[in-house]
Amino acid sequence: MKKLIFTAILSTLTVGASAQQDLYVEGFEAWAQELKAYGDEISSHAAEAYVKDANGLIKKQGYIGEELPIPKATKVMDGVYTIVGSQIWHNPSNFGLNNNISFIIFKDGVFIFNAGANPAIAYSVHQQIKRITDKPVKWLAVENNQGHAYLGASYWVDVGVKNLYSSSQANDLFNRAFEREIQEWGERVGHLITRDSRNVTDKFTTFDGKMTIDVGGGETLELIDFGPGHTPASTSAYVPSKNLFLSGDLAFNERMPVMFNYTNSFDWMESFDNMMKVIPADAKVIPGHGTPTDMATVKKQTYDYFRYLQKEIKKIVDAEGTVEQAEAVDQSMYKDRPVFEQAAKNNARRIYNELQNGFY
Repeated sequence: MKKLIFTAILSTLTVGASAQQDLYVEGFEAWAQELKAYGDEISSHAAEAYVKDANGLIKKQGYIGEELPIPKATKVMDGVYTIVGSQIWHNPSNFGLNNNISFIIFKDGVFIFNAGANPAIAYSVHQQIKRITDKPVKWLAVENNQGHAYLGASYWVDVGVKNLYSSSQANDLFNRAFEREIQEWGERVGHLITRDSRNVTDKFTTFDGKMTIDVGGGETLELIDFGPGHTPASTSAYVPSKNLFLSGDLAFNERMPVMFNYTNSFDWMESFDNMMKVIPADAKVIPGHGTPTDMATVKKQTYDYFRYLQKEIKKIVDAEGTVEQAEAVDQSMYKDRPVFEQAAKNNARRIYNELQNGFY
């Protein structure tokens, strides 16, 4: 009986199956209760045993389903790879992968930067890693409290990753917003691949300012929060032995930087200044969004963009101009960047309000 049940379950597993099999298990739980109510204790015990076995298998695997057709990992340098996410908003076409997920192969294991937007993405990233190296994933850090950084973390916990890291502020923000995040990402990307994400913030080791991780072989990796940026907490990672900087959302390349209601451009640029005092000018950079590049390029694409906009809009504010004039500031030199239409006027309007409120 159990064999027939298990065969029936497996035959239903497709992309998004981590959600489908949960519904199946729930059905067997209800069926076991019905059998017990009818006095069929033998069949009831068999169904309950299956439920226990299935739940154990599901959790151990982290995700059961097909590998998603996400972009292939790009080799940045020896032992360093990044999967460059979609440059547009998260939606069903990109499964929620609209940021970069990077991994570094060290002597003692693999470090991953960003958990993915759901268990299906995390699983798909893991399959790519396993095709490149047989070393285990040993460390994982997230760049901030956004869903595409955090919602896949439960997959990595389930497959045995024990060293998870986040800034204290980001971990707290994500913990408090978890239910809202999973609902919003489910609506935008798809509930089937999002609903099995669990809040595992209690599994994270948190830090304030800076944390150094010993990754074996005489190498270290530094996690640094330079201050508020695109999000209130913005973790970056630096590997001294490789002169490699994973900026998180402190720096963008190609894609238009975006401000939200919790973003302050002056704080962001102060954090960027803090970063430029610490990270070598010749470091290789994997940005939060966009392809790998160098420090000069992310400065131009992020820092110089905001400084230009702040300067031009300050002229308008000083002349007691309107928000409409601020929105009309020439940003045409950036019009080829992804999400320009959604971001340009929004950024200008928010900087106008910052200046009206006394930020300089």
